[in-house]
Amino acid sequence: MSDVRSPGVTGVSADTESSGFVRGLGLFDSTMIVVGSMIGSGIFIVSADIARHTGSTGGLLAAWVITGVLTVAAALSYGELAAMMPKAGGQYIYLREAYSPLWGFLYGWTLFLVIQTGTIAAVAVGFSRFLGVVWPAISPNTWIIPPIALSEKYAISLSVQQLVALLLILFLTVLNTRGLKLGKLIQNVFTSAKTLALAGLILAGVFVGRNAAAIQSNFSGIWAFHDPQTIEPGADWLKSFVPVVTAASGVFGLLIAFGVSQVGSLFSADAWNNITFTAGEVKNPRRDIPISLAAGTAIVITLYFLANLAYLSALPLHQIQTVPDDRVATATLEVIFGKSGATLMALGIMVSTFGCANGLILAGARVYYAMARDGLFFRSIGKLNANHVPAMGLVLQGFWAAILVLLRTRLVDSATGEVRFGNLYSVLLDYVVFAVLIFYVLTIGGIFVLRRKRPDADRPYRAWGYPIVPVLYIITATVIMLILILYQTQDTWPGLVIVLLGVPIYLLWRKASREQSSH
Repeated sequence: MSDVRSPGVTGVSADTESSGFVRGLGLFDSTMIVVGSMIGSGIFIVSADIARHTGSTGGLLAAWVITGVLTVAAALSYGELAAMMPKAGGQYIYLREAYSPLWGFLYGWTLFLVIQTGTIAAVAVGFSRFLGVVWPAISPNTWIIPPIALSEKYAISLSVQQLVALLLILFLTVLNTRGLKLGKLIQNVFTSAKTLALAGLILAGVFVGRNAAAIQSNFSGIWAFHDPQTIEPGADWLKSFVPVVTAASGVFGLLIAFGVSQVGSLFSADAWNNITFTAGEVKNPRRDIPISLAAGTAIVITLYFLANLAYLSALPLHQIQTVPDDRVATATLEVIFGKSGATLMALGIMVSTFGCANGLILAGARVYYAMARDGLFFRSIGKLNANHVPAMGLVLQGFWAAILVLLRTRLVDSATGEVRFGNLYSVLLDYVVFAVLIFYVLTIGGIFVLRRKRPDADRPYRAWGYPIVPVLYIITATVIMLILILYQTQDTWPGLVIVLLGVPIYLLWRKASREQSSH
């Protein structure tokens, strides 16, 4: 681990830049970026899968409590780093400063390749999918360009649904090139709207849709198990020494169920760190970023927990486990409002995904900007346009997210010969959930590293509960990662491969930057 402040390969550093950013984000704006980036479509869907894994009302709620504690603990810890280094790039900067430029690059590489762009693609397709509920012509099976096989496993296509997703990405990307003021206005309006919509869902489920039979069934035996899903080791070679379990198998089985279920809930609560990417545009970053991280994550986690109480107030656990397409929120509103409930939920998710996509698009380009300023990305990405935003970073991000929307997975049913198409971004996001946890653990570990390496650095905010809270996060997240290695093996090692592919890319970029600077 080298104590370097920049890669030393160019004359321009993200630390010494004469920043052209406009510091136009106040505390409310910053909090809206945290909340808006977190709330997408996951909370309306993933509870079904968590209920299948945990198999009980108590297990479902406890899984969300674990997610909440982890997320808020991480946010409270990140606040120290954000206040210490309030620069564009956020987590990329923290990893670079705590360890070395390589670690910062590996995060930025994975963020660009999959984490940020894949999530943008997923959220954009989610928007168009629910627009299809309101307007059936927006169909995944109405082809503009039918699937073209690229190999046995992959294809490319353009459906009407995909086209709408592409147009959404294009629209929000262009808007965000027009300046921070417009981007934050969209964020504030849509985040406020979807927060109120989620609160409305909660109130409707708890009070209007209150089902006495469901409440009796769900809460009379809160830890009674109902058909918990069998969880098998993630690879055949593991089966000789890693047991097959269910949540009802005892303490170990429940631990495994909680660990596996965190994939959905943690991903639904992710992207809270996006505000750190925009630190160069926050008016009072040393104060406002730590507060917005704590307040934003607390707001969302509270809403998520209450949303699950609303589901359990309206639907018996068995129905949550088996609801079609895992659309738990839609089923809840259908109980209350009948068929119009599906339309109401679709409109709510459209508002939610629109705001989420805007927040992700706005924030992500700031990381690539910081990388480029360090000579570790295309030089043009490290420049701001006349509106004081990294326009080329926004364009490149939008382009790659669009490619991920177009690329499909291709699966041939061996029995029938039927070809089914999935979404490549969905597979990639499954792969990098494990890698995201690694980067979170490393970043929070960076608090300890930097306190040792730079004990006299200005720290306007110090991590709450240090060292206990950061240590507990690192231990808990590490346990979850070990569970995923053993029981989600097929989804963990590809994520590591994606990260490690960044090593030779880093070496090539660093070499090229050194050659350019020597001329």
